[in-house]
Amino acid sequence: MDEAEAEAPHSAAPPFLEVKCKSSGKTRRFAEGTDAGFAVSLMNRKLDNGAPKALLIEAIKEGEEPISFGPNSLLVDYGVEWKLHTVTEVDFAGAGIGNGEGLVRPRTVRVGNVNGSEASHLQLGKKVPKPAISFVYIAKIVVAFVLMFVLGAIFTIALENLPSLVQFLSSSM
Repeated sequence: MDEAEAEAPHSAAPPFLEVKCKSSGKTRRFAEGTDAGFAVSLMNRKLDNGAPKALLIEAIKEGEEPISFGPNSLLVDYGVEWKLHTVTEVDFAGAGIGNGEGLVRPRTVRVGNVNGSEASHLQLGKKVPKPAISFVYIAKIVVAFVLMFVLGAIFTIALENLPSLVQFLSSSM
């Protein structure tokens, strides 16, 4: 085995990615392809109380637009100059409308403890649908039935009086 073959395993990219946590200052290692949401939640669990929570992970490179990883995105390595780091609640506090960037940053929503049958219906990032049957819905159905019976009564009276109307019109001509 020559020198080039001996160095090949050491020069290959590591089988993990390093993400710098801004809140703790520590660098955490994750397997390539890990869900970004999982990585963020794991780093947030290891933070001290009072430390700003991480919201997402970004890949940054000098002079380039940052690449944000959504909660279902897989972490990937973009190369040597790209560094992965967390973006915290504090980073978003100064950003938003009127900050010169023209960006509107997302807001975090805290969900209280949910247990029982409600927990299976609650999913983060999705709106909870309104109940299908409401008071307004039932009122509309009742109004529709009333109108239907009123129109039926009008047509019934009109058909009952149609022969006398025809006789009246024919006698007047």
